[in-house]
Parts: sequence; C-alpha cells; structure tokens
Amino acid sequence: MRLFQNSGIYPSYLHHLNRLAARATSFDERRRVFLSDRFGALHFLQPVLGGEPDAFFTNGDDEVLQKYWAHENGMAAASSLEQILLAQIEHHGTEVFYNLDPVRYPSRFVGSLPGCVKKTICWRAAPSGGADLSAYDLLVCNFPSILADWKAKGCRVQTFFPAIDPVMDEYGADERPIDILFVGGYSRHHATRAKILERIAGLGASRQVVYCLDASRLTRLAESPFGRLLPLRKHRRPAAVSHLARPPVFGRQLYELIGRSKIVLNGAIDMAGRDRGNMRCFEAMGCGALLVSDAGSYPPGMEPDVTIKVYDSAVHAVELVEACLDQAAERAAMAAEGRRQVSQLYSKSLQWNGFIDLVAQA
Repeated sequence: MRLFQNSGIYPSYLHHLNRLAARATSFDERRRVFLSDRFGALHFLQPVLGGEPDAFFTNGDDEVLQKYWAHENGMAAASSLEQILLAQIEHHGTEVFYNLDPVRYPSRFVGSLPGCVKKTICWRAAPSGGADLSAYDLLVCNFPSILADWKAKGCRVQTFFPAIDPVMDEYGADERPIDILFVGGYSRHHATRAKILERIAGLGASRQVVYCLDASRLTRLAESPFGRLLPLRKHRRPAAVSHLARPPVFGRQLYELIGRSKIVLNGAIDMAGRDRGNMRCFEAMGCGALLVSDAGSYPPGMEPDVTIKVYDSAVHAVELVEACLDQAAERAAMAAEGRRQVSQLYSKSLQWNGFIDLVAQA
C-alpha cells in the first residue's frame, strides 16, 4: 500500500517549529525535525513514524516545508499549497490518501486527485459547520456523536482511535514534582472549563500547579500593561489563572512536562456532547500521569476509579484533586494501571491494523 498522510499544524506550534528547524534548508530536513518533535504523533500511522519507503508524510499547510519540496522538484515559485500537495501525491504514486486536515482540503480537493489514488480517508473530530467532506470514502474519529453528525451530512463514517506514541516510554520514570498540570486553551466561552481552572488555580498557594495556556492575541494584549488601559476587561483571564499561566508547550516538551506531573487536569469543551477521549487523555495516560477529567462517556481503558478519576463540578474537581494528591500510593497505582491499559489497547501496531481494515471497507 502506497500511503500518503497529510497533516496540519497550529499557528502557535509553527513558531515553535520554526525555532527547532532554524537550520533546516530542505524538505527532508524540516520534516525530520517535525517528526522527531512528535507533535501530533498519536495520529501518525506506523509506516510514517517508521520511515517506510511506501509511506509519504507532509504538513500541507506548512508553507516553508511545502515550498522546499516545490523548489526541489522544479515547480514554479508561485505554486499554491494545493498545487504542491497534488504534485506530491502524483509524484509519490499514492494509492491511499489519509488526510488529517480535511477542512482545508475538502470534497473539491478530493475531486482533483490523480487517478493513482484508489481510497481516500479523512480524520475529523469536530462538527466544522458547512464543510463538505462527503467525497471522502471514509470519515473517521473516536467520537460517536460527531460521527453521527457527519453521517447525517452524507459522509460514510467509521470509528478510529489515536495510538500511544512509543517514545512516551522515555518519559515519567523520575520524580514528579508538579502536582497539577493543565495544558490547553482558556476561553470564557468555555464556561465550565474556565470555572474549573479558576477553582484549581486557588490551590496554587499549597500545591505546585502549572498551567500552559494558548492565549489569543487579544488576551495577550488585554493583559499587557498597555492593554490594561483599554476597555478589554472581558478578554482578561482571572488573576488566579493569569498568575499561573505559562506559554503553551508541544511535542516532546509536552511529554516531558506530563512525565514530571502527578495529575493532568482535562476538561471537554462541549464539542462532542457527553463523548470523551480527546488527545490530552491519551497523552496524559501514555506518559504515566493520573488523568482527572470531567464525567462523560470514555473509550475502553479510561474507566473511572480504575484508570482515571472524573469530576462532575468545579467544587468536586478541587476535592478530587486534593484527595488524589493526599493518597500518593493509590494515585500512583491508578496512573500506572492507566498507562498499562492504554499502551495495550491503543498501540501503533493495532492502530495500523485498524487502518488496513478501514481501507478494505472504504
């Protein structure tokens, strides 16, 4: 199977990648730096991570990366990212196109794929408004309610899961000095999560609490000395949260931070109803921290009071976190069992075998 996997990167991660890849001067070098950093690796299929010759990977929205490839392969400097991606697919002789960034490359793009492509599969774990993805042979993710929404829009859907990154075994063997870690976005629009983060931040006086938050440009302005003179109060985070806030972390930096944390706090943002199992769940458990998250319907291996702890309110979250920190042996045992279960249930080999089955169904 000649597999082509396309992905995308967050704007905030792009700054991080540009620093890591400052000395890269070719497509292969920049891609190697990206894959070594492991950002998004839970979604990358085994042949991609293993560097197998029939598998090709790129980030179709990374202009620097794609322009390197275009230059190296004689394409015009003015070529668009879509033209470059199509040229890569044709050059590779792709048989199966697996796209992690389908809103950027929707049904219209699928219709322009070269004839060598026999099957098209995309991952989309969000409703995405009016995007048309019905031309893909299969749309996959691990949230049943989101799959149902896409099915109602005319897509063929199937369940598919992220997989634990094998390099996570390198993290979490030493002491865990951080009591509570949260990594993600903070927004007043996500009222439940915001309330929980503010309550947990109150433990900062007696516990080691670390928040790595991806703040919007407007929030950064509102919290600056100049911004405090402007009528931007609604865009400022509560003092307890902003006092703890650090810049966002990604890839191996995230793995390292989770590996130094006793508890990873998680909170859904009402995107998938009662379905749970976002990326942070897999990352936290894969690096051996205890996942403390909101109540809901979790995938196998994420079982409340067996491998994870769940709360049903902000007050309950504080009580639960404090109890888990006070019961060190029980907490460590539950985290270890969680790590063991997700490593078995969501291995890269099982993910790849599952993908082969998807291709057969598509």
